[in-house]
Amino acid sequence: MISATMASLVAMAACNGEAVAEPEIVAPIDARPWQLVWNDEFDGTALDRSKWAPEISCWGGGNDERQCYTDRPENIAVKDGYLLLKARRERFTGPARPPEIAAEPNPQITREYTSGKIRTRGLHAWTYGRIEVRAQVPAGQGMWPAVWMMPAEDHYGSWPLSGEIDILEAVNIGAECEECEGTIGENRTVSALHFGDAWPRNSHVDRKTPLPDRALPSDAFHVYSVEWGKGLIRFLVDDRVHFTIPREQWFTGSPKAKGNPDAPFDRPFYLMANLAVGGKWPEESNEKGVATSSVPNQFTIDWIRVYQCSNDPETGRECMR
Repeated sequence: MISATMASLVAMAACNGEAVAEPEIVAPIDARPWQLVWNDEFDGTALDRSKWAPEISCWGGGNDERQCYTDRPENIAVKDGYLLLKARRERFTGPARPPEIAAEPNPQITREYTSGKIRTRGLHAWTYGRIEVRAQVPAGQGMWPAVWMMPAEDHYGSWPLSGEIDILEAVNIGAECEECEGTIGENRTVSALHFGDAWPRNSHVDRKTPLPDRALPSDAFHVYSVEWGKGLIRFLVDDRVHFTIPREQWFTGSPKAKGNPDAPFDRPFYLMANLAVGGKWPEESNEKGVATSSVPNQFTIDWIRVYQCSNDPETGRECMR
């Protein structure tokens, strides 16, 4: 049930004079027993609150991001079949942290930008499966859109002991990039896992990947996916695997994980989508800082779909062959 083009995984291509493995192309999803179990096509006129809860905070995610996330139509909108997460330059005051990590009382913080972030936290979470998002990322120095997953509970401990799965991140798309092929600027999206022991002994693995034609990912919609099975996680862009991580490459420092090599990626995770403004990563990369021309801007999402393996719901691995 696998496309013959999977043989391309062992094919080699010349790139900057070095031999590199071509990305694996997997079989179409309808050729494998993935079963759709949850989705949002964003066909209405408002966010479906049975599926998503907006985050309201000015925390900055621990990354020194510059935005306040709000639950306003100026920052989160559903229109013409799309979810729009919109970044704006405006002075705004809101709660310092989201409720699950807030002090009591939760102090107020004023930021110079606003934006949108939605989560399935407390509503929906999954263990193993395939998660897809069809999206068009924004360009601009300082823009940081992401679709990612966090543990539904800190079973193995607080971040990163219980893990983090980053399906899609895009930082400073179109900005000057000395490392990028071609002349159009930063053209790579990123997928990553975060895990390990408590900060500063935390660890991660990631992969920056351009499109096959080296175009800017902000120029069109693409499908970004993760296939997550017991002991194996792989990330795809337009059904091409660009990053595969076996269990041997992750770990957790939690004593609860003793004798369990699949931890921490063996428990339910929930979904998030957001558009951050600035932060350590974008502001220390490419052209540095946040360009005034980058805002206003928006992260446009066509749909998000979650599948689980009908033939092997316990591990998901049957659908990853």
